[in-house]
Amino acid sequence: MKERLQNLLRLDLKTEALSGLTVALALVPEAVAFAIVAGVDPLVGLYAAFMVGLITSLFGGRPGMISGATGALAIVMAELVQSHGVQYLFAAVVLMGLIQILIGLLKLGKLIRIIPHPVMIGFVNGLAIVIFLAQIKQLRPNGVWMQGAELFTMLALIAITLAIIYVLPRLTKAVPSALAAIVVLSVAVIFFNIDTTTVGDLGAIKGGLPVFNVPMVPFNLDTLYVILPYAFIFAAIGLMESLMTLSLVDEITGTRGSGNRECIGQGLANVLTGFFGGMGGCAMIGQSMINVKAGGRSRVSSFIAAIALLMFILFASGLIEQIPMAVLMGVMFSVVIGTFEWTTFKLARNIRKSELLVIAVVMALTVAYDLAIAVLVGVIISALNFAWEKGKSIELERVEEKDDLKIYHVKGTLFFGSVYHFLEAFQMQEDCEVIIIDFEHARVFDHSGIEALNTITERYRAAGKTVYLRHLSNKCLRLLDESKEVVKVNVIDGTHPEPVTVD
Repeated sequence: MKERLQNLLRLDLKTEALSGLTVALALVPEAVAFAIVAGVDPLVGLYAAFMVGLITSLFGGRPGMISGATGALAIVMAELVQSHGVQYLFAAVVLMGLIQILIGLLKLGKLIRIIPHPVMIGFVNGLAIVIFLAQIKQLRPNGVWMQGAELFTMLALIAITLAIIYVLPRLTKAVPSALAAIVVLSVAVIFFNIDTTTVGDLGAIKGGLPVFNVPMVPFNLDTLYVILPYAFIFAAIGLMESLMTLSLVDEITGTRGSGNRECIGQGLANVLTGFFGGMGGCAMIGQSMINVKAGGRSRVSSFIAAIALLMFILFASGLIEQIPMAVLMGVMFSVVIGTFEWTTFKLARNIRKSELLVIAVVMALTVAYDLAIAVLVGVIISALNFAWEKGKSIELERVEEKDDLKIYHVKGTLFFGSVYHFLEAFQMQEDCEVIIIDFEHARVFDHSGIEALNTITERYRAAGKTVYLRHLSNKCLRLLDESKEVVKVNVIDGTHPEPVTVD
């Protein structure tokens, strides 16, 4: 408790508060836009942004990270809303949260560590492109590109916003540059009566406090049959985006969050959100980057962002609705620039083609489909490539011949990926009557490797020759013991000068 108090006293509360306010302003159009994508009322998206943001700020595993309604979830939620209605969405969100809590309690959040770095790069770049494309859509209302003065005004405001964001920090850091851009340009648009698209054009954001309601769906197996597949998909996408955003914020801040705690925090947030009429959500990479780069490092900034968003809904909807969309687009474009891993182009000349393929595939699938599929495919490709490369590493280090005895010294790892290379390495027809395979510098990793030992023994036995295995590790001996009913091999003591069959 004393340590937490000391940490709180060391915080720059002004920076944390201003950072949270900046994030709240950026959350409004995002939440409204994602609600429209999901096919629900704008307030459903705003309530989700508030509830998920508030709960994760208190109980999540990564201080300074921002959560709310996201596009990745909105896209897959739309199908459920269209087929069964918004009440089924609320029920699925509650179940989604319970699944996420269970994953956290089982401590499966640490599985994020197995995601290879090329997949992370593809994820970050893919989401940057998704954010970029989402902003570009604002220039095509109803599918038609803006023209003339309307387009020029939008582009000019975007350019001025970016100029303020990148120039102001060189003059002063007293106020987050993104917040300064939003306030200054909003006042200018209102004062000079500039005709441009505003937040209010997306939909009204005024509302009351979210009210507790049990989702109005039949409580039977038919309902569970409908919502369970969606709940698993929502949970998977939500946790993948949250945990990967957590890793990214960890890298930027040089600190470490808790993946398992984040799973529980996200789950709790979604359970409550489903009961309070929200569409659910997860960590938001764009808003998290805004917060971190504006100086938000603690739970204070994310807590203030959630509370400020609620205040906007209750008391300041009229003012917020007058914020030009172009200004918020400029803020998000700065997020795109800061999020995209521009070093990818340099890496293209220095990394293996297989890793470059993983980056490209994850990027493409993140943009074309969704994050869960992209990450899953990226991990599978990386794993297969690892198995292929590792499989080629097994080799015969050297061969000794002594009268009627031949010794093969193996080097590397014998597992499912290297079995083929191992079996092809022996010259059975030319070998002596007695063969020793020495594993002093090799390891047998799995049952595919054990089966390979059995296969090579059987091949030599069929040719009237005997194979002995030497210097097997304790793990390999245990695997052999587990398979003794079907695997028949000869093992000898590595220190014995002559082969002796061990029963």
